[in-house]
Order: sequence, then structure tokens, then C-alpha cells
Amino acid sequence: MNDVVGIGSALLDLTFEVDYATLDALKLKKGTMQLVDEVSSKRILESLKGKEGTVTPGGSAANTMAGIANLGGKSIFIGKVGNDSQGDLYIAETEKEGVACCISRHASLTGHAITLITPDSERTFATHLGAAVHLKPEDVPVDAIKKSRILHVEGYLLEGDMKEAAVFAMSVAKEHGVKISVDLADPLLIKRNLGEFKRIVRHFADIVFVNEEEARAFTAQDAAEALHVIYLITEIAVVKLGEEGSLIKSNDTVHKIKPYRTKVANTNGAGDMYAAGMLFGIARKMPIEEAGKIASYASSLVVSQQGARLKEKIDLAKM
Repeated sequence: MNDVVGIGSALLDLTFEVDYATLDALKLKKGTMQLVDEVSSKRILESLKGKEGTVTPGGSAANTMAGIANLGGKSIFIGKVGNDSQGDLYIAETEKEGVACCISRHASLTGHAITLITPDSERTFATHLGAAVHLKPEDVPVDAIKKSRILHVEGYLLEGDMKEAAVFAMSVAKEHGVKISVDLADPLLIKRNLGEFKRIVRHFADIVFVNEEEARAFTAQDAAEALHVIYLITEIAVVKLGEEGSLIKSNDTVHKIKPYRTKVANTNGAGDMYAAGMLFGIARKMPIEEAGKIASYASSLVVSQQGARLKEKIDLAKM
């Protein structure tokens, strides 16, 4: 059995450190993800010429699958990339990190996320989905889902052309008794699709991840109350509180998970790695509080470095 299979947008992360004035000039709201077309993406990259950046495989669900591999778990990623050298790079680097790939190809460009990190370590995304948007139900490997303990779906897939593939994957998981995890991903995304997101969570989700802003967008409540509201429609509700830790409600019990203190280099990938820790623990049938501690520890490691993914295995004995 696989621990977790994730489905999401296969995006190369193009990461730059910028000042606040750069965000203002690009008309990007700090801390959010904005979809851009190919023309806008080229314009943004042109404005960043001369700034040192990094290129790494990314995407929310893909990052989480990489995190599970870091923890010693068995993970699979389902996505779509272009028939180009960037698609080749994406697959090769993902497999090198220990994640099995169920990645199909499309004639368009491989998608990418321009990740802008401001001095407060907050990240802002300008995302061109490219080939990722062409993910279809026929690209979803049914056997990979059936042979997994958990299916993890990033919220970005629940809007637009990719939604059909995500719903198909969740339907397969539900039919075969595979737990379904959903990360609601972004407050603006939630606000655009509030009614539909509530329907999807109610019908499919066993585990729901939100941060404070996403919790407020989804429930119109602050974190503590939002936890209870979300728990009414799922089995395990998780509200991430950043440097204050996290709240988890399961089996009518609320667990307050303390943060692991660290020097923050950037917050890119923190939520994805947190999800990896939680899902790894749940897949391995650990107590929820223990899974939460692993999630908190793993996310503290990723925020203490540059980049959304760790390059080495996590030693839980150091936790």
C-alpha cells in the first residue's frame, strides 16, 4: 500500500526574493496566489531580470508528496506537464526525491509558479498553469488511488478545467474506502467558490486543512470557532496558526499543537510540509496528537531554509 497519493498542479517554482515595492509595482497582493496568462508571466519575469532566483519542482500537493518521502513514507504524485525540457526536469527531480510519478504530458508549456518572497518571509504567487490545466479524468490512475491509504487534493484543483479530474479522483477514493484529504489552499480561491467548496468538503472530505485566513473565508469565523464549524462536516479538521502552532479536532477532541521554534527564512512550503507530517502520521495509524507533532516539526524544518522542499530525510528521533 502507498501511504498517500496526491493530485495537483505540476508547477516549476521560480523563486525570487523581492521588496514590497516590487509587489506593488506588479499589482500583486502579498500572501495570495494569482493566476496569470503567458503574456503576464513573461512580463513579470522580465521585470525580475537581474535578480537571483532558483528553479525547483513545486505545486502544493506535489510538495506534500515530497514531504512524505522525506519522512520515509511511500507517496505518488498525479499531475500533468508539458512536452518540453522543463517537463523532463520536473519528472526527473520529483523521482529523485523519492516520489513515484503518475505524470502525463501535454503539448503546451510546463506550468510554473513565480514565487516572490518579501522581507517578512511571506510568499506571493503569480501562477501560469500551462500544461497543468489540461489534467483530465483519463489522466487519473485508478489503481494508484485504490492502493493508497489517503488521497490528498489541493484546493487549486477544485476550480476551473481541472475540477473534473479532482472530482473523479475523489469519487474513486470514496468508492474504495480511501480517506480523502483536502487543503483549501487560498482565501481568495475559497471566496470565489464558497458554496461549491462547502458541498465538496461535505460530500468527499475526511480531512480538511486551512490556515487562519482560509478558515475565516470558509466559515466567517475566527480560528477556534472555525475549527468546530469545519469539524461538523468532516472527520478531522485542522487549522494552522503559523507561529502559534495549530488546532486539530478529531473524535470530538481538540488538540492544541505547539510550534517548534526556529529562525524563519521563508514560509514557502510550510503548509504543504505540515500536511505531509499529518498525513504520514494518519496513514501510519499514529494518534492524532502525535501526527500533529510530526507536522509541526516537519514544517519548522522547511521554514528554516530557503525553498519549499527539504533535500534530506527527516530524523524523527530529533523531534
